[in-house]
Amino acid sequence: MNWTLEVVIVPVSDLDRAKKFYADQLGFTVDHDTVISDEARIIQLTPPGSGCSIVLGKGVVPDMPPGSLKGLQLVVPDLKQAHEELVGRGVEVSDIQVVGQNPRPVPDPLDNVGFVFFTDPDGNSWGVQQISSRA
Repeated sequence: MNWTLEVVIVPVSDLDRAKKFYADQLGFTVDHDTVISDEARIIQLTPPGSGCSIVLGKGVVPDMPPGSLKGLQLVVPDLKQAHEELVGRGVEVSDIQVVGQNPRPVPDPLDNVGFVFFTDPDGNSWGVQQISSRA
């Protein structure tokens, strides 16, 4: 049996600001923005190529403090290109960092160990890791 992770709820303080960050700056696709009532709204966004989406919401999602989600991770085949894209979109992102070393030869020295890091406007933290073998 396959168990797939499909949705991660990201706690934010301002839905419109967060939607703009994730859609315009990170390039996530807005799957839907559903207003249920004045007190309830759900926005679902999906990173390009991902089988897992994020949900921003109020009134119908678990109550978590904005910015409390840490360590979310995206995987890309080319970290240098991803870094350039994030910088070009105005995201405050770390320089490329190498974390550890590969135990065996890999096609690119950044595979598995190359990362960049950023936070959303509320402080939820993200990492981006290079794994080119999944491309």
